[in-house]
Amino acid sequence: MDGAKSNINKVTVEIYDQEYVVKGNENADYIEMLANYVDRRMKMIGQRNHSLSTTKIAVLTALNLADELNKLQEDYDELVKVLEEEKRNRMVKE
Repeated sequence: MDGAKSNINKVTVEIYDQEYVVKGNENADYIEMLANYVDRRMKMIGQRNHSLSTTKIAVLTALNLADELNKLQEDYDELVKVLEEEKRNRMVKE
């Protein structure tokens, strides 16, 4: 049997009043933390947009999270670039 298969956790979480069974390699606490974060974000969007369906709230939440991720990735890439420039500058000075 495959050793990686035994590391899979199965966690039941609640997101926007619906239960989901999530399987993943991460520990249960981490999976629950992610689910709670998504639940909070969906509830925030749902409170501001009462007429939206759950599906539309989920899509808007996904877009908001994708935007956050993209901005964080851009910030990370910029920081890596700055660090690499600093490293090159130090090597030239030595």
